[in-house]
Order: sequence, then structure tokens, then C-alpha cells
Amino acid sequence: MKKKPLILVTNDDGVTAPGIRTLVSVMKTIGDVVVVAPDSPQSGMGHAITLDSTLHIEKIYVETNGYDAYSCSGTPADCVKIALNEILDRRPDLVVSGINHGSNSSINVIYSGTMSAAIEAGIEGIPAIGFSLLDYSWNANFEHSKSYIKSIAENVLNEGLTEGIVLNVNIPNLEQNKIKGIKICRQAKANWKEEFDKRKTPQGKDYYWLTGTFVNYDKGEDTDEWALEHGYISVVPVQFDLTAHHVIQKLNTWSFNE
Repeated sequence: MKKKPLILVTNDDGVTAPGIRTLVSVMKTIGDVVVVAPDSPQSGMGHAITLDSTLHIEKIYVETNGYDAYSCSGTPADCVKIALNEILDRRPDLVVSGINHGSNSSINVIYSGTMSAAIEAGIEGIPAIGFSLLDYSWNANFEHSKSYIKSIAENVLNEGLTEGIVLNVNIPNLEQNKIKGIKICRQAKANWKEEFDKRKTPQGKDYYWLTGTFVNYDKGEDTDEWALEHGYISVVPVQFDLTAHHVIQKLNTWSFNE
């Protein structure tokens, strides 16, 4: 009898977040599930790993039976590392991260703990997907995303992914009958225009809250931002090889030793 695929589920919002519970419910219809996720929210951690302190894992009780779940004191990338090396008894067929409460489109992929967990799996040669819903609320409704998440995950399991590539999937916060479909996109050229809200403690010391405005400079109709704005789910293939290959030839014309 053929084994069900083993699916590792993680996130950056924490092991108790509603998004990861929704993702688990979908993955359980596809394969065997193990959850290893942070014991507290780790949004915006990027690809940070824990080097200067110890890591702790704890097997936790989950209301929905049928899978093992572990909390980890580290970052999302830590969760994938420790799952692969200390928890799982075989290599997973797929790693999924999310469902994130909020967007990870465009430049947000750089800061995202959700996507960094997926990228960590990709570095290990495991097909991986990061899922995000454009709703930052803790009580976000993920129901309309389930069928699309299942379809994307099944396609990755059946077709595989090119080596060195993971998928960044963002889902608009719309009712299911208003979602127009799935678009394969490129990352939009956009960034955050940061501002700092300066305040004072009762003792008179300055402190700051980071705020800002998201600015999309990209007018293309093939981007994730365009797709999301027009009611589509965006799927962006992401590579963790950051080499700017197209610049190498130009740099080789420079004279470094003169």
C-alpha cells in the first residue's frame, strides 16, 4: 500500500493561530501531517535563526486529533531545521507555511517569517509553499481559501517544483464567489515608506513604533499586487539564490588590480 505523503506544517503567527489550524485541516485531506511551529508570534523575523540561546520543543495537545504538533521556542526557520533533524522520522514530501494573517506579497517576502520557513525547506531540497491571506485580523475567515490551497498543494505534490524554487501564494480577502482564479505572477516592485512614531516613557526616555505606508511603484499587469487588487490569488515562484547573474558579465569588465 502506497504511503500517504508526509506534510510538515509551520507558520510565523504561532502554533495556536487560526491560520495554521485551517492549513492543517486542508493538509489532513491530502496526507499525514506533523506541525512544528513557534510557541509565540514571530512575524517579520525574516530568515533569522537562533544561535545565541537554546531551543526548546514541546509536544502539545491539539483539539483536532490525527496529527502530532510541537511548539518550538525559535523562529520559523528554526522550526523547519529542528523538525527535519530531530522530530520527523522521514523526510517530508511537502512543507507548507501559513496561513499567514496578512500579506506577504511583493517586498514583504523579504521580511516574512512565513516565507522564510518555506525557503528553509527549499534549501533542503523539499518542495515548499508559503500561504498568506490579506487579512491581518486574528479572527480572519480562511474558509474561502481552502479549495485553492488544496489544489495548489496537490499540484506541487504531483508535479514537483524546480530545484531551488518555492511558491509564495497570497489570497485576497474576498468571498469565494468573488475570487476570479489563480494567476502566476512576478513580484511587484514596491516597498515600505517607513515612519517612526516617537514617544516618551513616563521616565522621559524616547522610544519608537515603526509604522509606514506600502507604496507600489509597479504598473505592470503581471505582478502579484495587480493580481490581488483585481481579485486573483497570486502565485510567485521564489528563488533563494540571490545572485544577480545578469550583472556578472559587466562586473568582469572592471579592473580591480590596477
